[in-house]
Amino acid sequence: QVQLVESGGGLVQPGGSLRLSCVASGFSFSSYGMNWYRQAPGKERELVAFITPGGGVTNYADSVKGRFTISRDNAKNTVYLQMNSLEAEDTAVYYCKLWTGRTTYWGQGTQVTVSS
Repeated sequence: QVQLVESGGGLVQPGGSLRLSCVASGFSFSSYGMNWYRQAPGKERELVAFITPGGGVTNYADSVKGRFTISRDNAKNTVYLQMNSLEAEDTAVYYCKLWTGRTTYWGQGTQVTVSS
């Protein structure tokens, strides 16, 4: 079955960096676009970044453009989110998401807390 397992979250000071990873299994990873979402306390889940199956096209929420970079390694079935210049407003649970065109799959999420 499809599994998405995120890791790499933690506590970081403002201005710091983190790299999140999402390891996928149970489907043909290289055939699908992948997404990173986040959900802050009391807020709706929002799209952070998207990457096409081959990795050639990416898209970002305005709030993270220029600071976050999504990438993927299809040989490792892994999608990454490099987060630089982190701000308190980036504090959230970050989720990896797959949409097959029929079904949506989510990982369990990884907590990112930006605080001094």
